[in-house]
Amino acid sequence: PAILGDPRVRYDYADWTAVLASPTGGVVYADPKYGVTGPDGLEALRAEEIRFASQGATALEMPVLLALKMMELNIRPVFGMESRGAGRLAFERGEAGIDFQTSSAYLSSVLPLVETGKAVPLFAMGVVDAEGNVSRDPSFPDLPTFPEFFTEATGAAPEGEAYEAWKALMIAGYSLQKMVVLPKAAPEEVVAAYAEAARQIVEAPDFRERAGEEIGVYEQLVGTDADAALQAALTVDPAIRDFLTTWLSEDYS
Repeated sequence: PAILGDPRVRYDYADWTAVLASPTGGVVYADPKYGVTGPDGLEALRAEEIRFASQGATALEMPVLLALKMMELNIRPVFGMESRGAGRLAFERGEAGIDFQTSSAYLSSVLPLVETGKAVPLFAMGVVDAEGNVSRDPSFPDLPTFPEFFTEATGAAPEGEAYEAWKALMIAGYSLQKMVVLPKAAPEEVVAAYAEAARQIVEAPDFRERAGEEIGVYEQLVGTDADAALQAALTVDPAIRDFLTTWLSEDYS
């Protein structure tokens, strides 16, 4: 919402300094009734009108909606879900044919559905760095990223404004999914103390064990690295912002 210039936003990221940033990823999966197990099933998916239970057009699943649009799927989003968990329940009840969950929710709540044949993973969104490079999600190294899935399914790599917008959304929404921030006016020694405390936490020998599925295997950004990533996430080309607002207006009013 802040990047899109939503007038309801009453805060300014420029007023904050990030001292810890935690990324996440996510997986898009489908109902096995479509008979799709990978990129070669894209045409079968395109032939269907598929419901997707969503919190809203500008919510967490915004890059998911854009990815599905880029693949020319006939997605019928049903907005107003209270959470991604509510969207998953709609999928489990058969009310939605495709769904998306972030990494922790996928591992805890969707993987059992996959193991019992009630859901088929299509692709992980992937990890996007500040330069726009996409790599496989370390939580799902065996799943293709969205660009990999798109390329194999269509025979051409994703490109253009839509793809640049998708990467910008991923950087803003997933590379920095959770943050610890301090007021920009905080004394340097206070910022340094918080950053050092965060560093001690993430470098503790038992951190990964304690983090478990809540944080996963993602690299935590601390101190100046976290703040630099925040500034990069907020730097969106005006042309990309225009593309996003035009798309949201035309497709979702």
